[in-house]
Amino acid sequence: MTEYKTDAIRNIAFIGHSGEGKTSVCEAMLFNAKAIDRMGKTDDGNTVMDYDAEEAARKISISLSVANCEWNGCKLNLIDVPGFFDFEGEFEAAMTVADCAVVVTGSGANLSVGTEKALDYCIEKKIPALVFINRMDTENANYIAAVEALKNRYSNKIAPAQIPIMDANKKMQGYISLLSGKTYDFSPNGRVQIAMPKGYEADYARLKDKLIDVAASNDEELMNKFFEGGAITQDEIVYGVRKGIASGDAVIVIAGSALQNKGIINLMDQIVRVLPSPSYKPCDASDASGSPVAVWADSGAPVSARIFKTIADPFVGRFNLFKVTSGCVRNGLTLVNTTQDKQEKIGGLFTMRGKKQEAADFLHAGDIGAFSKLTGTLTGDTLAEPALKIKFPPIPFPRPNLSLAVNGKTQGDEDKVFSGLARLREEDPTFTIVKNHETAETILEGMGEIQLEILARKIKNKFGAEAKLSTPRIPYRETVRKTVTAEGKHKKQSGGHGQYGHCVVRFEHLDGADFEFTEEVVGGSVPKSYIPAVEKGLIECAAHGVLAGYPVVNLKCVLTDGSYHDVDSSEMAFKLAAALAFKKGCAEAGPVLLEPVMAMEIKIPDNYLGDIMGDLNRRRGRILGMESAGGAQVITAEAPMSELFRYSTDLRSMTQGRGRFTMELARYEEAPANVAQAIAAAYEKERAKE
Repeated sequence: MTEYKTDAIRNIAFIGHSGEGKTSVCEAMLFNAKAIDRMGKTDDGNTVMDYDAEEAARKISISLSVANCEWNGCKLNLIDVPGFFDFEGEFEAAMTVADCAVVVTGSGANLSVGTEKALDYCIEKKIPALVFINRMDTENANYIAAVEALKNRYSNKIAPAQIPIMDANKKMQGYISLLSGKTYDFSPNGRVQIAMPKGYEADYARLKDKLIDVAASNDEELMNKFFEGGAITQDEIVYGVRKGIASGDAVIVIAGSALQNKGIINLMDQIVRVLPSPSYKPCDASDASGSPVAVWADSGAPVSARIFKTIADPFVGRFNLFKVTSGCVRNGLTLVNTTQDKQEKIGGLFTMRGKKQEAADFLHAGDIGAFSKLTGTLTGDTLAEPALKIKFPPIPFPRPNLSLAVNGKTQGDEDKVFSGLARLREEDPTFTIVKNHETAETILEGMGEIQLEILARKIKNKFGAEAKLSTPRIPYRETVRKTVTAEGKHKKQSGGHGQYGHCVVRFEHLDGADFEFTEEVVGGSVPKSYIPAVEKGLIECAAHGVLAGYPVVNLKCVLTDGSYHDVDSSEMAFKLAAALAFKKGCAEAGPVLLEPVMAMEIKIPDNYLGDIMGDLNRRRGRILGMESAGGAQVITAEAPMSELFRYSTDLRSMTQGRGRFTMELARYEEAPANVAQAIAAAYEKERAKE
């Protein structure tokens, strides 16, 4: 196998809005590097990166995928990242190991939400990036307008690095490179260097001056030379631009068409030329005491690796995708999983090209590969040599914000469904499976409806079971507002021993606890041996209230009196008597329905504030406060859970994908009368059917 040292490696995440052509760009790059024999198409479902059956069917990327190729003596590790918002966890995983990014965007005058979010992330985290304007072969392609849209939002960070040459049909037929000073024309056999066409001289001079300005502003020596009137050479321009990209202060823009494989060679050239290798900055980690340490991509250092993705397949087993953060990984090594404190023997070392595995003998610091046959290592774990006691921070996966109930579609499928979900969670930690004991439902929590629907499809395709998703029941509760005393008497005579139990119970509202039982019996009217049976009967009844069958909370029950029979009384009789007292007492004690209220934090751009506040009011929400945060508004609010099950989808729709929110249970409070009446009526209707 070819040996690639750290400085000859580029780890590039292809990010941006869904549907802009990231997968097609990767496909064209692999083809140009002769890593594949023919270019597949997303629409045909035959690309290297989108190899999952659901990806082929839906024509979108669902999981990040990795492929590598060689270009100009460098190994390019391409990380194709889904752009759909339901798969934001894949983006977070990819960006923990990517040393640089290519933001793929459309050729129109408006920036997509995904482009903005991707560039904002790179600028905030200082991840070196360049922008590739794709689909320059389409009818409405407008390179100048696309660049201006980028400049309007990111001002002087944006630096065009080429000028497209358009034919009579306004299709891109070539380009002028501002970094190399050369002009190329697209031909059936690839690009061909030509002389600069007439009419482009003024644009070339103007944009080159802008590029020189960007290059000089990122290096003090070049800045002095620039102000002294000295000529900045082409190599100095590349040096200054590369320095600006590495610091996050410059973003160059180039263009092409992935489907037509036009401009992709230039993109590959610029990746090698101006994007940094893994050695340009260290990875943050912590030592055994929790103190921060910097881990540099040094092949001579002890081995450490970071797991950023797990692929679980029922047929080929499990693969852990990793980045070598230091040292040189080889087969036969024994490493320690410092996250879980267990040893792992390296017995299967590979590089990945989509779903294809290629055996590797070793991988140097900075490279990306895959382990097979690891016993307990999962996404986010750290592997290191025993002497190197470090741990990388966990991947900041987003919190789930949509919940659906899940069970087997047919009887007997439940075990397969839940075991399949457990396997799939190894691949995707952004969803969780929670048992709600109040509603007796299993809840699937995820980032959005598409993600959860795809999980159900994978269960069917991979594990042969059908999962049914439905809106979960709201875990309402009930309580009482009045203090009443009720009597329960269970008396039955049917020959032989009869049944007799009699108790008098006072029911009160209780603050600070769900349930409390005490007794004030005097004179032995209820023997001590039967009092626990009364308590047990009340506890069992409290699980199903009189309004709508929900658990009763904040309830104090006081046994005050009763009577018994020497022969016919029993624990069961007193339990039944307590149940009669409960039903009568709670019905007379002003029962009310309590609904769960969620505390929310919503972050949106300023211009959506009115729409979001109006929508919250329609959801019976309360605005608690607002705070400005860098051109956005952070709203703190409360709203009933029953109004929020589809809020993640609705918020994306209202804000064009720019809004984000988190929520957690704040408390229970009394539901409005109309809501309580509707729920009680539905409960009575269901009981009538039984």
